[in-house]
Amino acid sequence: MFASLHTSTLAVSRVQSRGIFADVAKRLRLAVTAHHQRAQLARLDDQMLADIGLTPREAATEAARPAWDVPRNWLR
Repeated sequence: MFASLHTSTLAVSRVQSRGIFADVAKRLRLAVTAHHQRAQLARLDDQMLADIGLTPREAATEAARPAWDVPRNWLR
C-alpha cells in the first residue's frame, strides 16, 4: 500500500490491519503530524508565541526536532 506524504490525511489512517504494519502506519501518521505542527510553530511571530507561553528560542528548538521524535504520550 502506498501512502502519500503530500496529503493532510494519510491513506494508511484507514488501514484496518494488525501487527507490525499497523504500528508502522501509526508511527508514520504521527511523524507527519509532528512535522506539520512544527512547521506551523516555526511560522508564528513573537507575539503569537508569547500568547501561547513560548519564547522564540523554545519554539525554534521544538521546530528543529526530527519528525520521528514525538511526545511519548502520543505512542500509547
